[in-house]
Amino acid sequence: MFIDTHTHLYSEEFNEDRIASINHAMEKGVSKLYMPNVDSASIEGMLALEVHFPEHCYPMMGLHPCSVKENYREELEVVKRWLDLRRFSAIGEIGIDLYWDKTFIKEQELVFREQIFWALEYNYTIVIHCRNAFDEIFAILKSFEKLPKGIFHCFSGDIIQAQQILSFGNFKLGIGGVVTFKNSGLDKVVEQLNMNDIVLETDAPYLAPVPYRGKRNESAYLPLVAEKIAQIKNISIDEVANITTENAKFIFEN
Repeated sequence: MFIDTHTHLYSEEFNEDRIASINHAMEKGVSKLYMPNVDSASIEGMLALEVHFPEHCYPMMGLHPCSVKENYREELEVVKRWLDLRRFSAIGEIGIDLYWDKTFIKEQELVFREQIFWALEYNYTIVIHCRNAFDEIFAILKSFEKLPKGIFHCFSGDIIQAQQILSFGNFKLGIGGVVTFKNSGLDKVVEQLNMNDIVLETDAPYLAPVPYRGKRNESAYLPLVAEKIAQIKNISIDEVANITTENAKFIFEN
């Protein structure tokens, strides 16, 4: 059994075959699919999948850093209303992204902090998006006396950065298709990690693993990520599945 800890199944890239794609994932042994929210526009589609697949599709609630614009207060209010209304699997995906645009860096930092406070208040795991912003994110995390459990989604840093995140004691590193890329260097990092520090993810429809690199990613491709990790760690794919599943349960269920 595999758990995809990060998949955008509600995105428009799946409009033509969404149900078939989810069924394909389950046929491949991917039994649980955790869906991070992006902003107010993604909520309806995400919750519809939860209704359709209540034992398999689990929504999060949060405001993605790339959606932090002039109206960030309105977007945060939507998140807060949903958190007051019902339970979700986590607060995510949240964080800082300085790759595309640095216009709203201060707002991104504020929104990130606020959602961490909500995670502590409501007893939620956080799922962190970090792109070109490791130092900024690490500084904010360090400023908290206490942190919730968390996943550092799509980790692509070096071993020192991995150790910095893991030093918080209750974080896991999300490893996806990038680990299969020939020159990513992520394989060398994974080689030095303890399996207890890793959870699997696809980030579908993005970052498809080899041999599908450059095409639409799917949760059904998660076993390819597990296979690569098994090769790196010189263990069986069953062992990768078992350990990462327990790690995901620790993050989302305990």
